[in-house]
Amino acid sequence: MTLGTSTSVAAPRCCARCQGPLEAGDLRCAVCGLAAPLDRGPAPPPVQVLRCTECGAAVSYSAEAQAPKCRFCGAVTRLEQPVDPIDQADWLLPFVVSPEQADQALRQWMAGLGFFRPSDLARAATVEGLQPIWWAGWIVNADAIVSWTADSNAGARRSAWAPHAGQAQLPFRSLLLSASRGLSLDEARELAPAFLLDHAVPAAHRAQQQLGPPGAVLEQFDAQRSAARKIVSERIAASAEAALKQGVIPGSTFRNVHVAVLLRALETRRVALPSYVLVYRYSGRSYRAVVHGQDARRVTGTAPIAWGKVALVVAGALAIVVLVIAVVALARAR
Repeated sequence: MTLGTSTSVAAPRCCARCQGPLEAGDLRCAVCGLAAPLDRGPAPPPVQVLRCTECGAAVSYSAEAQAPKCRFCGAVTRLEQPVDPIDQADWLLPFVVSPEQADQALRQWMAGLGFFRPSDLARAATVEGLQPIWWAGWIVNADAIVSWTADSNAGARRSAWAPHAGQAQLPFRSLLLSASRGLSLDEARELAPAFLLDHAVPAAHRAQQQLGPPGAVLEQFDAQRSAARKIVSERIAASAEAALKQGVIPGSTFRNVHVAVLLRALETRRVALPSYVLVYRYSGRSYRAVVHGQDARRVTGTAPIAWGKVALVVAGALAIVVLVIAVVALARAR
């Protein structure tokens, strides 16, 4: 899918060196790093944010819904008015999952964690907080030159492997990357594939439409678009490796595949992604889980380990080893 251009975003200009698109607020080209012209268009208006003293996440401040604790990690927040302007989301994805469904999804997730979790986790855990939040993400379109080296079975002759190398120009469309400071990269990767990007609504329409439950807040975009360059390159490198194995690299088996990415163009849209952050307590300790705001089947988070079960399995394995050793020794004695 392709998101349109928000009316609040200036038409992109081009870098004087690499001709990559420049967006409003860019201090440098996101592709080659050349400083952007001084005329960068109107700056976003100053805003107040609630800044977490632990994880560093910032969410939009509302006088009607003051939050003394971080919506992501529960640490103390402080009111801050940044000197530099903070970018705003161009698009919002509406919540589809209700708070009640999020709570139920958490219980189902707990019940399906497996043998090494407490058997009564889903029943005994107490939910202490359920916070609807839009976390920050980028929708990325990029064109890249991918240089690669690899060993494959093509042309190996007497050897099992033969070296190969080459370049390929690959387009990447609608990559969803995390710009969140409140969610870990692993949490963001787990949630990202299920978002309904075709349902995105311009952020300017938030006031006219009920896009989320009461109390839902927006995470702010602390980083400029150029800060996504490393994340984009890593994501493209992983995607490129899979694509290269589908016909670009000769052969049918591969090893030592290495890729290097040179971006030629990078276009982004800032998007706010709906999720629920839940804090639950079990046996006197607190844990965090994140429920997808559009697909309740996707839940990620931390959970306690039933160490008694771990010890039981280890003891059983040791008993089997001792039994095998005894049988072997007895057989040799005969």
